[in-house]
Amino acid sequence: MNNTLKQSLKAKAHHLKPVVMLGAKGLTQSVIDEADIALTAHELIKAKLSGVEKEEKESLAKDLCAKLKAIYVQVIGNTLIMYRKNEEK
Repeated sequence: MNNTLKQSLKAKAHHLKPVVMLGAKGLTQSVIDEADIALTAHELIKAKLSGVEKEEKESLAKDLCAKLKAIYVQVIGNTLIMYRKNEEK
């Protein structure tokens, strides 16, 4: 992903509310399923990473993106931004 696309996605995601919540239980199948549904519907989503240690956030976020075949855009604070192009649109 080039910097122009990444900056554009960050700008578009700025006003979005998180639609997926990751809690202390971590990356469960239900979280993966919900994120998959949200990405299919919206392409660009935010996920809230609550109850996750600071050191684990980056690896957890990249793991989730890999499982969903999504592009990891950014983790800022407790919020993950990810993008997956919907081929049907």
